[in-house]
Amino acid sequence: MAATTTDRDEFVRLTDPYRRELLAHCYRMLGSVDEAEDLVQETYLRAWKSYDGYEGRASLRTWLHRIATNTCLTALEGRERRPLPSGLGAPSQAPEEALRAPVTDVPWLQPLPDSLVDPAIVVTARGSLRLALVAALQHLPARQRAVLILRDVMAWRSPEVAALLGTSNAAVKSTLQRARARLDEIAPDEDLVVEPESAADRDVLDRYMAAFEHADMDALLDLLQDGVELEMPPHLEWFRGKKDVLQFLRSRGHEEGRYRMLPTRANGQPALVMYVSGADGVLRAHSVQVLTVEDCTVARITAFIDLDQVVRFGFPRAMSCSVSAPEPTGHGELR
Repeated sequence: MAATTTDRDEFVRLTDPYRRELLAHCYRMLGSVDEAEDLVQETYLRAWKSYDGYEGRASLRTWLHRIATNTCLTALEGRERRPLPSGLGAPSQAPEEALRAPVTDVPWLQPLPDSLVDPAIVVTARGSLRLALVAALQHLPARQRAVLILRDVMAWRSPEVAALLGTSNAAVKSTLQRARARLDEIAPDEDLVVEPESAADRDVLDRYMAAFEHADMDALLDLLQDGVELEMPPHLEWFRGKKDVLQFLRSRGHEEGRYRMLPTRANGQPALVMYVSGADGVLRAHSVQVLTVEDCTVARITAFIDLDQVVRFGFPRAMSCSVSAPEPTGHGELR
């Protein structure tokens, strides 16, 4: 029997509330917002094609996540993991030297705008969206990744995961144990639980932006942890330690009035979009920066030098130096 308009309307009404949750799930699996959005679309297409066979034996949410997980596993066959520069080599020892050309043939990890995700997920599962953890997940084989996310993030029972993957309950438990052990090796300080966003986090972001805009290196020095890390995909170079990070920034002509910083949020973390002023009076977008804040200090700066990411966060590629900061036009969210 051909599907009717009423059938389609019912399908959209019942399934659309899960779209943002499915996006977060696919993003954890792939580390790419671009691919996650495509796979959510593929999930809904597959779900619609098989909707007349859905008998309600599992909740609609569970049914959709089963389809999404299998769609992700198929997409991951033969794929390289999406890294950050710190996952590809040792930190650079020459912060004053010019950066090498961007590496464009690496499928870099992408930041996830908080505005694309259900706010409830950001609050309750923000630890599972953190950049460092998503980067660590990319080191796991696809099935281990799926088992870990389904069990430890989504709290599925082992028999449910076994049914999805077509394996045994014992195999799921063994896979989960290996995944947890591997994650501890890669990122021993990362877990799925972090404290909710605090006023202190927002204060650190405000102070960080002010220090950049006013070229106040002393204020920046106070904000950075001794072991702070700075990485800037698509550049391979990255830096560790307050001395090298500050030396890198000083060698780049850090002067008052050169930068404009606009706040946003990504991966459940404080973030900002940086603009650089030109002699022609135009502010041009430079990067989306995601900050890892620990104990009221900055532990990591991940600067995505990618104009497509700036646009994804809803900010313009360029604007006049004389205009006030614009509201983001799309997915970005200013406080």
